[in-house]
Amino acid sequence: MSDLSWVPQSCTLPTEEQPLRVAEWDALFAERLQALSRPQPLHLRLDLADGDGVEAQIQDLAERESGCSFFTFTITSRKDLIHLDISVGQAHEAVLDALAARTAGGQQR
Repeated sequence: MSDLSWVPQSCTLPTEEQPLRVAEWDALFAERLQALSRPQPLHLRLDLADGDGVEAQIQDLAERESGCSFFTFTITSRKDLIHLDISVGQAHEAVLDALAARTAGGQQR
């Protein structure tokens, strides 16, 4: 999914910066993703392996992603895992679907 057409117009991140941000998320998921689940249609949970500086990296990415105000991020540390919960409103369910598909695809690499 190299095409970024799934990124909604309401995202305020400048278009030229979007591929860089997506690459940061992709790298994090490729290196740290342990599991993903979809407890509800508007909620995605990612379990990421903890490590030196990983929680700070996730916090930083989530804060910078706040320009896309439709995402709500909740980060919870548990033992050797960091849970990253991502929620959206009904109008952005397709964006969460695309993110889940992209993340799941990275898990199969």
